[in-house]
Amino acid sequence: MGEHYFAERPGAASRRRTVDLVLPDLHLRLETDSGVFSPDRVDAGTRVLLETVPAPPQDGDLLDLGCGYGPIALTLASRSPQASVWGVDVNQRALELADSNATAAGLDNVRFRLADELDPGLRFAAIWSNPPIRIGKAALHHLLLAWLPRLSPGGLAHLVVQKHLGSDSLQRWLNDQGFPTERIASRSAYRVLRVASRTEGHTR
Repeated sequence: MGEHYFAERPGAASRRRTVDLVLPDLHLRLETDSGVFSPDRVDAGTRVLLETVPAPPQDGDLLDLGCGYGPIALTLASRSPQASVWGVDVNQRALELADSNATAAGLDNVRFRLADELDPGLRFAAIWSNPPIRIGKAALHHLLLAWLPRLSPGGLAHLVVQKHLGSDSLQRWLNDQGFPTERIASRSAYRVLRVASRTEGHTR
């Protein structure tokens, strides 16, 4: 994979190119670059998520956690034009690409930020994510425990994870943490997990 795409400022030399995200309801041409996640094509897991997840809420604040150059956030923004969509990532190059891709797509209801730039009081009606599994289990758990508690009451997160990278164990762990989690789709070794707000009284 070369340099980790979760570096804040990738050192890889820039090599811009474009990829196409074609879904039944939209077609986006996205600019990518070296040093970001899946620069040569829209990741297969992202595609599985976007092709199987139920329609997002039509309003409220929606989050793409680990947005990369923006395919998930831009799909959320297209499908829910009255919502406020947020994309967060640690990778500055990816955030700049995502912002320019939103402009090119004419989507003005989406913003891209570093995590600590978001209002900590924001609560999300939905979180969609192809989470960065390769940061390691401990870091992944820390990330999810930072963001999943920010689901609004009744809000849902949808995560896509490869089976061989631990989707089943992650599902068990989320349930153990008080987030009711079930698999809603399985395709090409990917699992889509639906995660509900933390059960009342569970503070682990």
